[in-house]
Amino acid sequence: PHYRTQFCLQKTVVREGKAAILFPSANEVFYNPVQEFNRDLTCAVITEFAREQLAQRGVRILIPGEKDRVVVRLSKEKNGNVDQETSEQPENEQQMEEEGDKKEFITASVGERCEQGLRVLEGLAASGLRSVRFALELPGLKSITANDYSAKAAALIARNAQHNNVSHILQASQRDASMVMYEARGRKERYDVIDLDPYGSPSPFLDAAVQAVSEGGLLCITCTDMAVMAGNSGETCYSKYGSVSIKSKYCHEMALRIILHSLDQRAAVYQRYIEPLLSVSVDFYIRVFVRVKTGQAVVKNSASKQALLYNCVGCGAFHLQRMGKKMSQGKHMKYSAATGPPVGPSCEHCGQRHQLGGPIWAEPIHDITFVQKVLGAVSGNPTRFRTSKRIEGVLSMVTEELQDIPLYYVLDHLSSTVHCNTPSMLQFRSALLHAGYRVSLSHACKNAVKSDAPAEVLWDIIRCWVSDHHTLLKGWLIEISLFKRYCLLKLRQFNAYKNVS
Repeated sequence: PHYRTQFCLQKTVVREGKAAILFPSANEVFYNPVQEFNRDLTCAVITEFAREQLAQRGVRILIPGEKDRVVVRLSKEKNGNVDQETSEQPENEQQMEEEGDKKEFITASVGERCEQGLRVLEGLAASGLRSVRFALELPGLKSITANDYSAKAAALIARNAQHNNVSHILQASQRDASMVMYEARGRKERYDVIDLDPYGSPSPFLDAAVQAVSEGGLLCITCTDMAVMAGNSGETCYSKYGSVSIKSKYCHEMALRIILHSLDQRAAVYQRYIEPLLSVSVDFYIRVFVRVKTGQAVVKNSASKQALLYNCVGCGAFHLQRMGKKMSQGKHMKYSAATGPPVGPSCEHCGQRHQLGGPIWAEPIHDITFVQKVLGAVSGNPTRFRTSKRIEGVLSMVTEELQDIPLYYVLDHLSSTVHCNTPSMLQFRSALLHAGYRVSLSHACKNAVKSDAPAEVLWDIIRCWVSDHHTLLKGWLIEISLFKRYCLLKLRQFNAYKNVS
C-alpha cells in the first residue's frame, strides 16, 4: 500500500506524505487510503495558487526538492546569435526579481508561519490529516483552521497538530462548519483557501463557502454522492444542487458541471462569480478547484454560462440550450432570453423521445494555463508525492481536452446502439479529423470522444463503418435470429409438456 500503519501501545499511527497521524485504536481509524491522490492533488494545486497569490504580496515560496528548470533559449546580441542557458521561473517571480532593487521580497519556507501568507480553513477535518499535511508540506501559510463538529475529532486534531509540531500554524476548532464560515464573511475575516471534503454531499455548506472565501480565493470541493449526481435520483439532485441529473454515458462530466452550476448560482446571489481552475472525476468522487471573485457586471453573464440538456433516450445524442443570451453592442453588453428548443418532439436520428436535464455549467471546467503550471511543478519534482505519476497522467489528459466542448460521446455506446463491433479509437478519431472537426479524449471516461462535430456526423461515420463491415453484422444478426427461434421452440415444447402433465 501507499501508506504505512503502525500499532503501538493501543495507538495506531498512519503515515502519509510528511504527516504521522495518531488514532486512539485501530477500530476508530477513519482513514481512506484511496483519497491520498485527492490530498496530493490538493497540495499541488494550493502550492501553485499560493505561488501566484503571494507573488503579488512580495512573498516567494520555496518547495523542498524543487529546482529552477534550465532551458536553452536563443538571445540576440550585437555580434550575432548566441545560445544561452537561463532558468525558467514563473512570470510573477521573474517580475519580482526585476523589481528587487525597488522592493524587497520575503522568502517563505515549509513549516514556517508567514505573516503575509494564506489563511486556510478545512471545514470538515475529521482526524486533521489533510490540515497537518498542509502545515508540513505547503509554504507561505499564515494559519490553518481545522474544524470538525465532533468533540472527539477536534481533540484528535489538536493532538495530531502537537504530535507533528505544527501547533504554531494549525488550530483545532469544534464548531458547525457553516457557522465558522458565516462568521468569516467580513472582508478582513475571509479565508484565502477553503477546503470541503464531506462524507456525502457538500450542498449544505456551499452558501456559506462562497461568502467566506476572500476575493480571488480558492474553493476546493469534493462530492462523493455520485449516485445522486450521476442520474439515479434526479429529483434529489435538484433539491441539493438546483439541477436535474439524468442517466447517461457522460454522467461523470455532467456531475462536474452540476456542482459548478450550483457554486456559480449561489455565488451570484452575493454578486460573486466563479472561475474553475481544475475539475476532475476520479475513482468514486469528483473534485473541483474554483477561484471566487466579485463583480456585478460579470455576474450578469451567469445565465449565459448555464445550459439545459436534451438527451435522447434511444441513441444518446444530446443538445445544449443556453439559459441566456448576450450580445456585444460597442462598449456595452445586451442581455436577453435565449431562443429554443434546439430539438424537435422526437430525435432526428432514431425517433425516440428526449429527456430534459440541467441546468449545468456550459463553460470550460479547467484553466489550462493554471493546470500546466501544476503539471510542470509535479513533473519537475516527482518525489514530492507518492501519487505523482497518476497526477501527471490525469493533468496531461486534462490539458489535451477540448475546453469549449461540453460533455462527450462514448464510442462503445455508439457501436452498441447499432449492434456492430466497435472501431478502434484511432480510426474513429482519424475519421473526424479528416472530416475537418476537432476531437479529443476525456479524463472522465476511458473511451470518451469530445468533438465539435454534430451528432449527425458521428452517426454518418458509424453508418460507414457498419457498411464496410456489413458481413460481420449480417452474420451476427443471423446468429441472434437462430438463437431466438431455438429458444421459442424449447419454450413451446416445455409448455406442451406442462399441459399434458
